[in-house]
Amino acid sequence: MKTFSKRALLRASAAPAILGASLIATAAFAQDAPQGAEAEATDTIVVTGSLIKNPNLERSTPVTATSADQIELKQNNTAEDILREIPGIVPSIGSAVNNGNGGASFVDLRGLGSNRNIVLLDGDRLVPAELNGRFDLNNIPVALIERVETLTGGASTTYGADAISGVVNFITKSDFSGLEGTISNQLTEQGDGNYFRADVTMGANFDDGKGNAVFSIGYQQSDPVYQGDRSFSVFNVDSYSGAIGGSGTATPSRFTGTNPSGTAGGNGTRQVTADGSAFRPTTAFDAFNFNPYNVFQTPFERFNMFGAARYEISDAVEAYTRGIFSKNTVKTIIAPSGIFGAAVDIPLSNPYMTAAQRNAFCQRNIATPAEIATGVYTPLYTQAECDAAAVATDPNDPNYREVTTAMSRRATELGPRISEFTTTFFDYKLGFRGGITDTISWDVSGAYGESEQTQTQKGYWLTSRVRQALQATSTTDCLDTSNGCVPLNAFGPDGSITPEMNAFLNANSQVVTKTSLAQANATISGDFGWAVPFASDAVAFAIGGEYRKYAASQESDLLSQSGDLGGAGGAAPNISGGYDVYEAFGELIVPLVQDKPFFQDLTLETGIRYSSYSVDAPSSPSYKTTTWKAGGSWTPVEGFKIRGNYAHAVRAPNIAELFAPVSTALTNLGTDPCSGNAPLLDANLAAVCIAQGAPASTIGAITNDPAGQVNYTGGGNLDLKPEKSNSWTIGAVFQPSGLRGFSATVDYFNIKIKDAITSPTPGDAVSACFDNITASSATDPACTSIRRNPLTGELFGESLTTPGLSLVTSNLGKLSTDGVDFTLNYQTDIGFAKLALSLLGTWTNSNKFQATSASYNRECVGFYSVNCASIQPEWQFSQRSTLSFEKFDISLLWRYIDSVKYEPKQLADDLAAAEVAGCSNPTTTDEDGCMVDPEFRKIKAEHYFDLTGRFHVSDEITITLTAQNLFDNKPKVVGNTIGSTSYNSGNVYPSTYDALGRRYAIAAKFRF
Repeated sequence: MKTFSKRALLRASAAPAILGASLIATAAFAQDAPQGAEAEATDTIVVTGSLIKNPNLERSTPVTATSADQIELKQNNTAEDILREIPGIVPSIGSAVNNGNGGASFVDLRGLGSNRNIVLLDGDRLVPAELNGRFDLNNIPVALIERVETLTGGASTTYGADAISGVVNFITKSDFSGLEGTISNQLTEQGDGNYFRADVTMGANFDDGKGNAVFSIGYQQSDPVYQGDRSFSVFNVDSYSGAIGGSGTATPSRFTGTNPSGTAGGNGTRQVTADGSAFRPTTAFDAFNFNPYNVFQTPFERFNMFGAARYEISDAVEAYTRGIFSKNTVKTIIAPSGIFGAAVDIPLSNPYMTAAQRNAFCQRNIATPAEIATGVYTPLYTQAECDAAAVATDPNDPNYREVTTAMSRRATELGPRISEFTTTFFDYKLGFRGGITDTISWDVSGAYGESEQTQTQKGYWLTSRVRQALQATSTTDCLDTSNGCVPLNAFGPDGSITPEMNAFLNANSQVVTKTSLAQANATISGDFGWAVPFASDAVAFAIGGEYRKYAASQESDLLSQSGDLGGAGGAAPNISGGYDVYEAFGELIVPLVQDKPFFQDLTLETGIRYSSYSVDAPSSPSYKTTTWKAGGSWTPVEGFKIRGNYAHAVRAPNIAELFAPVSTALTNLGTDPCSGNAPLLDANLAAVCIAQGAPASTIGAITNDPAGQVNYTGGGNLDLKPEKSNSWTIGAVFQPSGLRGFSATVDYFNIKIKDAITSPTPGDAVSACFDNITASSATDPACTSIRRNPLTGELFGESLTTPGLSLVTSNLGKLSTDGVDFTLNYQTDIGFAKLALSLLGTWTNSNKFQATSASYNRECVGFYSVNCASIQPEWQFSQRSTLSFEKFDISLLWRYIDSVKYEPKQLADDLAAAEVAGCSNPTTTDEDGCMVDPEFRKIKAEHYFDLTGRFHVSDEITITLTAQNLFDNKPKVVGNTIGSTSYNSGNVYPSTYDALGRRYAIAAKFRF
């Protein structure tokens, strides 16, 4: 990005028309309609992808643009909504993500990760929202956006580290004069999901045009849309069996190590009967349907302010400033808390335990697996011991007995878990600029920003207090009476837990995340005043230096640190770290040949940036990087241009990747190779499962988590180094003079990243161990690094005792992607109206990820699974058709998403596991439900249509009406256990496919 003074621009000719064609052309709808208080001729021009001032010079990098007019027609309320319509951008964490949303929205360019691109505001970095260095799109002042430009490929030379996949640059209106206000409301056809937005912007020029100031305030509020309010998501559907499913943490309670029948093979996990009198005779249970509690649209409230000003102090110096502030509150709502397979010790004299339940514990068979196989039965306690323990209420009584069991119980009586994320953000910039000569200028600026997010977690049981409350031999007092302990009735039916019990079991907790970014930048740019012999434009340059200092911390209260919150997904450890970077950079644009036959223009572009990083750690890690770019454009004849660019970029490890301590959290896995009968049929497999921590007694009884979630352990690594990428683009721009109003672009992109900072996927971790089981596998680190629940042998359970899969962060990864972006635009006057047609599309050929050299090189374009988290289709485009009359516009937006299917590699892994387990007919009828239901293995191509009508009521007032998802398309149901919890929710993929249904929006804009 670079600014260029208006006075200098007046000395230059207008920018070549073909430069505009390199962007996405956007129609000037209803051009005859008076626009009232609109932006005047801007004093600065923003050029994304370059530090060179002069916008007249040809650029080699393709940039796509979304105009304010398009945003208004679509009635986008947030920056996330704007970007969601752009092909090539893969859905990331945002408003459609509930379980896994950290209170912020991010952008993911090309599916390479939301931490591999930079979000800019007028070419400036802003303070990130969290420890991964990502900027929260919720902080963008949508009311002031003039256009959004997206650049693909390595841009580290221009913007510094992190811009490996590209940048998204939100460009605001400058020199705004007047008063403008907007009020809008959006509602689904079913009457929920209300979204209200109001903005007011005012600006003025002063001191005879020497200065300008603009100020904008805005408010937004959205209501939740519950999954229980949509027919396709009322019930949780298991992706493998196709049946109604849910969570094994259910109600009534489930306990391991029960044997109601008192037989050799009677051990198992059983659920309390519906009336609370006994245990079910078999291991069958009623899965908990968590869908109705979850939401498709997270509730959101935001207040924001934005101000900018400039003033010519003298003919040689201009001061400028910009400030932005916002306060956002995002709520995620998920199913009730509880105790999720944690080990508990329960007295056999617990007052809520019935005789039948007590006997089932006492009758647990403690014979060895080999003995059990021959029919040997040895009960944990004899009937006499069990009966005596039933009345032994004093732990000092010699007849007092306890049983250890893993308990799962959903806290339905408490209500849903709610995480409220309140973020306060500000970023301020002050700078000075001026001219050194008529063609050379200088610019010096500094900026500082902070973001503070407070996460308040409500509605969580504390596992430690569940354990304490179960340690009771009367209904009035616990054995340990501290903290006001109230004995817990975990053996009754749903509804057996009283408000007094819940009051003791739950407590709120907080996690505070703070980030800061300090920046200083100095640039000298312009041209040398001379041109090469065959060119008319002068050689242009930019040189300068930059300094950035990042700091971030996560401060958790003791409850969050302990991992004691039932269903929180693990502990939230304290983290603190930072780093700073000094940089020097330079760019050069050399017009080589101009205005010659077959050489209307031939321009070379190059740049280099040197960076020195220092990490704030005791060992003082440091590293130096050099990034560079080279490109060119050739216009042989008027209306046709060929352009290409090659860039070497880097991404430095962020604070989370460097400083996060090792901890356990949740990921997704459909099939555990140790589950079911498989280990009984393969002694080597059984040895591996036992080596991973499964008790020998659980072999043959290990289950898959019905919710498709397992634990994993990972963390940061101070030994990480920057990852490196090489990217190149080549394309062409067409704007034939014989077809006025027509333009087209086509650009091939190729990005490869090595030494990538990555962690293995769940499939990678499982394949590394289980793909080739031998007698030595039980001692293979790839296998022993996986740690199981010490009671159940499963990969899920309490995070403190069940580390699960080992997903270690390293520099061993590789990523690559390539494809083609294309645009078509046509505008013409058809007599009774003006017609504007535009198309923006992307064909993605490949997107591969390899975590280590030993890992599978996984292709994810067109596929979905637990490994390919967010869907990236092969073909995707947006096409808009608009008819503009004098006082009225009508516009239709058509969005196309190509068909996708279940990842073939994961399907093959599922089949291999099914065959080992002895599943019946896994390739055909699959009676045992070991394979993903064939109905869920493909999502057909989707077409969405949005219709907008815009009325210019008067010179000052415009009314816009929009129907989104005009034909009320429903998302394809694929079940809830086929992919990542963050993106596969409510049986669908709501970040990719519209789960809200048809919506209506109305907006009114006034201008004075």
